[in-house]
Amino acid sequence: MNENIGFIGLGIMGKPMVKNLVKSGMKVTVFDINQKAVQECVEFGASGAHSPKEVAAESSIILTMLPNSNHVKSVITNESGIIQGAKEGTVVVDMSSISPVVSEELANELRNNGIHMLDAPVSGGEPKAIDGTLAIMVGGEEKVYVRVLPVLQHLGKDITLVGGNGCGATAKLANQIMVNVNIAAMSEALVLASKAGIDIEKMYQAIRGGLAGSAVLDAKVPLILERNFVAGGRIDINMKDLTNVMETAHEMGVPLPLSSQVLEMFSALKVDGKAGDDHGGLVQYYESLANTVVKKEVKEHV
Repeated sequence: MNENIGFIGLGIMGKPMVKNLVKSGMKVTVFDINQKAVQECVEFGASGAHSPKEVAAESSIILTMLPNSNHVKSVITNESGIIQGAKEGTVVVDMSSISPVVSEELANELRNNGIHMLDAPVSGGEPKAIDGTLAIMVGGEEKVYVRVLPVLQHLGKDITLVGGNGCGATAKLANQIMVNVNIAAMSEALVLASKAGIDIEKMYQAIRGGLAGSAVLDAKVPLILERNFVAGGRIDINMKDLTNVMETAHEMGVPLPLSSQVLEMFSALKVDGKAGDDHGGLVQYYESLANTVVKKEVKEHV
C-alpha cells in the first residue's frame, strides 16, 4: 500500500504497535512528548517528528493512542496539532479510549477541514499490542474503514466496524464495563476461596473450563498468584475509562450500579498509591477488607 503512517502516543500500548507497523514494512513517522520513547521507535526503524503537525505533514493515515479526551483534543486541534499540518483526504484514526461525545465532536471538526476520522479503541492490553492481536472496535464511514483496514490488520486480529463516528468509542465503554466488573467478581471469589484456605491454583483449574471461565480469568489469575501487578492495563487508565462510562451513562439516563462500585474501588486503590498497578490488582482492595492474600501455596519439600 502507498500510505504513509503517522503515530502519536508511544506509551505501553503505542510503542509495540509502532513496532508491528515498522516490521510490516510501512513508513511510520512518530511523535510523543517523551523523547526517549521517540528515540526507541527511531532505533527500530520509525522516523521521529517534533510535533503532531509535523507528523501530519508526512502522513496520509495518522493513528493516535493517548491517555484521555483532553490529550486527543490537544493533539488534533492545538496550534501545532494534526489539523494544522494534515492534507485534505488524510485519515485520523483515534485508538485511544475517550468519550463518544468528544469523539463525534472531533470527527465533525476534522470533517469541516476535509479530514476523515475513525474512532478505533482497542482491547487486549500490552500483551496483545505486542503480538498484534488486539480487538479493535471501529466507528466511522465504511469507505474510510476499508481504506484503513490493511493498516489495522497489522495491529489487531478481531476488527469490527460497529457503526458511525462515536460507535467504536461506545463499544469500548461497554467492553470496559464487562472487563472491570468481571475482574471485581473474580477478585471477590478469589478472596473468599483464599480465606477458606483452599488451594487457589487447583480451584482455578477446576472452574476455568466451566461457565465461570473467561479470558479475564485466564489472563489475571496466574499473575495474581505470582503477586505480579506490573501494568498491562493500569488502574488509573481503567479508572478514567469507567469515569467516561459513568458520564456517558448519566447523560443517557442509564443507571450503572456495578460500574459505579468498581470505579469507587479503583479510587480507593489510587488513594492507596496503587494507581500504576495492573487492574488485576483490584484484588488488593478485597484482600484488605478480608485480611487475606491470594497467592500460590508454598509446597513443602520433605
